[in-house]
Amino acid sequence: MISYWNPLPTAQRVIEHLGECAEQLFAGAWEHRNWRNVPGPFYAGDTDSMATGRLDAPDHIAYDDDLGGGFGSEFVYRQPVNEHETTALIHGCRMELYRGYNWDGDDHWTVEAVREWWRERARVREWAVAIAADWGADAHPHWGFNADPRYLGHYHDAAQGHRDFVAYIDDGLEIYLRGYLFWLEQRREARDGEALPRL
Repeated sequence: MISYWNPLPTAQRVIEHLGECAEQLFAGAWEHRNWRNVPGPFYAGDTDSMATGRLDAPDHIAYDDDLGGGFGSEFVYRQPVNEHETTALIHGCRMELYRGYNWDGDDHWTVEAVREWWRERARVREWAVAIAADWGADAHPHWGFNADPRYLGHYHDAAQGHRDFVAYIDDGLEIYLRGYLFWLEQRREARDGEALPRL
């Protein structure tokens, strides 16, 4: 399993290559972040309900149901741990109309806040299990307008994101967060053999 890897230098290069302005691309507000976002530098605040982020970043972006059955906002369920994943996530962020993502999580997360998120992980896991079962079914009363079957594939993909989130909570997220705690304390990645903080 991979512990923390700092994606921000790569993200900066990708943004410059794309000709984007970071201040315009990443305009989401920390106080509006989705409570489902896993700790790390990237997070989603207020986003649109178009549910486009998974088109580019299915291994990192998932959708909530805060609009009451239909797609609500996006959130980051898995932080990137290499250049390819960072590029994919940035492209997913670019698809969001309201520019509701941000990459300044390192300025806000504290060791205790990360530990508190981890202690409360059962809440997000329970939500993800329930919504995956709901949206992954073959008959759903809220698929688009009048349960239009054209939306079936989109909901099934969203449900896969929720199942992936559950799997990550169960296996992988703990070691990542321990590495992130090291980063928050030391402002560097842990070297091989260095002990990581406990959650």
